[in-house]
Amino acid sequence: MSPRVAFRIVIIAAVLALIVLVYRKLLHVNPTTVALTFLLAILSIAAAWGLRYSLPMSLAAALCFNFFFLPPVGTFTIADTQNWVALLAFFISSVIASNLSERARRQAEEANLRRRDVERLNRLSQQLLGSDNVLELLTKVPVYLKESISAAHTAVYVASRDQVYRSDPERQDIPPEELRSVAAGLQIVRDAARSLVIAPLRMGVRSIGSFGIAGDMPNAQTLEAMGVLIATAIERARAVEELTRTEASRESERLRSALLDSVTHEFRSPLTAIKASVTTLLSGQTLKPEDHRELLEVIDEESDRLNRLIGEAVEMAQLDAREVKLELGSHHIREPIHAALADCRTTLASHPVHVRLPDSLPPAVMDVNWIKKVLQHLLENAAKYSAPDAPIFISSEIKNERLITSVADRGAGIDDLERTMIFDKFYRGQSQRYRVQGTGMGLAIVKAILEAHDGRIDVTSQLGQGSVFSFGLPIAR
Repeated sequence: MSPRVAFRIVIIAAVLALIVLVYRKLLHVNPTTVALTFLLAILSIAAAWGLRYSLPMSLAAALCFNFFFLPPVGTFTIADTQNWVALLAFFISSVIASNLSERARRQAEEANLRRRDVERLNRLSQQLLGSDNVLELLTKVPVYLKESISAAHTAVYVASRDQVYRSDPERQDIPPEELRSVAAGLQIVRDAARSLVIAPLRMGVRSIGSFGIAGDMPNAQTLEAMGVLIATAIERARAVEELTRTEASRESERLRSALLDSVTHEFRSPLTAIKASVTTLLSGQTLKPEDHRELLEVIDEESDRLNRLIGEAVEMAQLDAREVKLELGSHHIREPIHAALADCRTTLASHPVHVRLPDSLPPAVMDVNWIKKVLQHLLENAAKYSAPDAPIFISSEIKNERLITSVADRGAGIDDLERTMIFDKFYRGQSQRYRVQGTGMGLAIVKAILEAHDGRIDVTSQLGQGSVFSFGLPIAR
């Protein structure tokens, strides 16, 4: 007999003795009250410890009731037939009540087990839905499974890859051949001696693998639910991965077409102008000095334009590949603004530029050369899409502990539908793409540079009133 069983028997005996002592020595009550008290004690024991203890207690209580409270008191004989009926009714009532209490206790335990299983499945499903990468998901599934049921070791076998993924790669408690066998047979296998259970991963009637649990053995319903959850997560991740690859391929094709269109249009124009000028110069025609100089200027300008287009393409490629190393430092925003204005002097010749910078502006963390390129692109953009003589405004302010710099124009403005697309590579406004020269890379370069600075670019615009491009930089501490 275990110490726990002995202790409970002593408690039962003590309870019965206490009831007898109280009603015999301290309180004098009728037999009905004594019977109800015994019955209440039996129900309490049945609810707490089960039928195993309540039935012997019922028998002992009946004997105590007979010996101490039914006449003739002090003997196990009963003189009156009515008392026989009372004793029999008490005993049957206590047995039935014990049985009902045990059933209620068992149902409560089963309900708690089901609730715990539901909580496990809910926690597992939330973890499984967190990843869209198949390889990442497969390496994490055994860990999630182990954590959700507090098992010693778990493993997942995927038939399409013929590979086993384990919560602990060093442990081999769950043999691969048994996992393959269950995946093929679609039957749950239990080994109580090893505390091991292996169940299939099913998608309908199709098996995609199996999973094993060592150290804990959930019931069949829970195992089937876990198998369906894991199989669904794997198939979902595979579908998302395939869709992502398809979308990436489609996007790559779109960008390739856009680049080809851009190259065809933008690179051909300066090459055509250069070719025509050179052909004229080589033709041997007698040209006036001013005509000769004009052709040379065309060659010079179009060569610069071609060089700029190639430079933008190289910058975009470097930024996309994250091959740019920023030289961050504490600088005042005036440095890149003045440098950008100097480089854009020709482009801005017909536009008055108003710079509004408070003297109290603190320095910000930036790479001056790259922020200069940001401002160059924004200023050139403002000049391209504004009427001649339309002013351009540059301003800076402190907002939410960041230095916000804005470039505003009085151009045609940007449509609401296009506002979210203008920062995409090679995208150009529908109404402006044939009127204004460009490759559609300028704002994409701006966005990539600012993201490298842990910042972002925003635009507010109103058709016919102009646009304001704003970007933020962290303030130097």
